[in-house]
Amino acid sequence: MKKATFILPIVVIVLAVLLSSVFIVDERQKALVLQFGRVVDVKEDPGLAFKIPLIQEVVRYDDRILSRDVDPLEVTPLDDRRLVVDAFARYRIADVRQFRQAVGTGGETVAARRLDSILRAETREVLGSVSSNDILSSDRAALMLRIRNSAIAEARALGLEVIDVRLKRTDLPRANLEATFERMRAEREREAADEIARGNEAAQRVRAQADRTVVELVSEATRDSEIARGEADAERNAIFAEAFGADQDFFEFYRSLSAYQKALKGSNSTMVMSPDSEFFDYLRSDQPRGADRGQ
Repeated sequence: MKKATFILPIVVIVLAVLLSSVFIVDERQKALVLQFGRVVDVKEDPGLAFKIPLIQEVVRYDDRILSRDVDPLEVTPLDDRRLVVDAFARYRIADVRQFRQAVGTGGETVAARRLDSILRAETREVLGSVSSNDILSSDRAALMLRIRNSAIAEARALGLEVIDVRLKRTDLPRANLEATFERMRAEREREAADEIARGNEAAQRVRAQADRTVVELVSEATRDSEIARGEADAERNAIFAEAFGADQDFFEFYRSLSAYQKALKGSNSTMVMSPDSEFFDYLRSDQPRGADRGQ
């Protein structure tokens, strides 16, 4: 009975020691076995692993692909047009031993901050070597590849592998954005004024052409009417001459009636003349004064 009392605590202690010497490596993790702060073993394969109890400790790191959003930063391209760039990176811990040596006990938090500094520096350097039009264009995959390739070497010193770098947003600063909007508005207003001026010029040409056409048509019509009037007057005079030659008295009678029609209108019904005027010979007699003298 006394022997069992001594054996039971020993068994418990042995089991506790055995259990504390066993640890599980998850498939999503990598583990380091540390002895007094020094790396003595690396466990990358998932499953059971062993360590010396009380002397060694296990530190686990994420083996999955991680993301890091870079805080927005201002860059100055070659054309001195400042831009605000927002980027993110995907990376993983490739060498856990080197990672531990580089970041110490800070772990992934310190590594993320240091990677952020690397990405910001490389982003400024790469985007500062091109124009803003290249950055703002839709085809900027080459720029993102350059940033990634430049960050790979520096991140490798931290035990990290940079997989991808993407530019999420590239905008103008607010002050520059308002100035750009004003400039774009001024350019559109200038283009509109040019279009209006060209339209007015075209309208003036059309109007001048129409006026000239009107003048030409009126001139041609006036010429044709004058020709027709002259021909009619000539024909009328020919008829008058023929009538005068055929019957002189009738011709004089017709001319007198025409004179009465023109003289005795509503607005000119009062006439002052001598009583023996020849104007009213045909109103006093059916024979003109010359005919009376001939008798």
